[in-house]
Amino acid sequence: MARRRLLILAIGLLLAVPLAALAQPRPVKSRILIGLIPELNIFKQKARFRLLGEYLSRKVGVPVEFTILSRYGNIIESFQSERMDGAFFGSFTGALALQKLGVIPLARPVNLDGTSTYHGRLFVRSDSGIRTIRQLRGKRMAFVDRATTAGYVFPLAYLRKNGIPSPDGFFGEYYFTGSHDAAIAAVLERKADAGAAKHSVYDRMRRENPAIDRELTVLADSPPVPSNGLCVRRDLDLVLQASLKRALLDLERDPDGDEVLTQFGALRFIETTAEDYAPVVDLAREAGIDLKRYDYRNQ
Repeated sequence: MARRRLLILAIGLLLAVPLAALAQPRPVKSRILIGLIPELNIFKQKARFRLLGEYLSRKVGVPVEFTILSRYGNIIESFQSERMDGAFFGSFTGALALQKLGVIPLARPVNLDGTSTYHGRLFVRSDSGIRTIRQLRGKRMAFVDRATTAGYVFPLAYLRKNGIPSPDGFFGEYYFTGSHDAAIAAVLERKADAGAAKHSVYDRMRRENPAIDRELTVLADSPPVPSNGLCVRRDLDLVLQASLKRALLDLERDPDGDEVLTQFGALRFIETTAEDYAPVVDLAREAGIDLKRYDYRNQ
């Protein structure tokens, strides 16, 4: 009888252990750190994300902090070294992060024009007389960064499509501006003969500065690629992953959502997946880029 009571007690203790573990409070994070690429200059980028950060902090219950990186390519190394929990990757850095870091895509914004994609735009000054890519031989070219789809990968692919294997030896000079708005301004201010940037930034600047419509001409647009989406590290707590995703997807229905979306420049957020980055991989291949071996850092 005593042995039977001991056996029952032992079984009871074994059953109680998982229940006790479940009852323990979840570890509390002091913050969620999310990286931002320098799509715009740092002051505009901070302003764009300020209300979104406050909104996510309230909804997730953990302070959400953004860190803006000085260069696009820095985000891959910084994601690991700074133990970021997530990042609003560009389409190309997102494709790189999927390959190199195994990140989990959550959501991306829908632009004001109703699309959840963007495309690269190659443009020149209207008074330059340049109307074809071959007329850019010997001219000055303003790229954005080696780790951008619109600001480098697309124009590289477009050059190759037109029989020009490399910008080296074709342009008289080319350089990297670091942000899309700076590349547009470089052409507008005659610091470059041609430039490349994402169309959403180009269109935002057009609304602010009518001179862009008068003084710039678009030579070519790339195929659509996914808007800058939030991806998180694969070992981030699943509850936090779900909370971040739900907060973004519910933004358009939230009473405070209109102000947040207006400042961010989007209509709403939609779910995004790894498969959405396939057009970026295709464009990189056309540009002669192997994502697994590509040196995406500016020299």
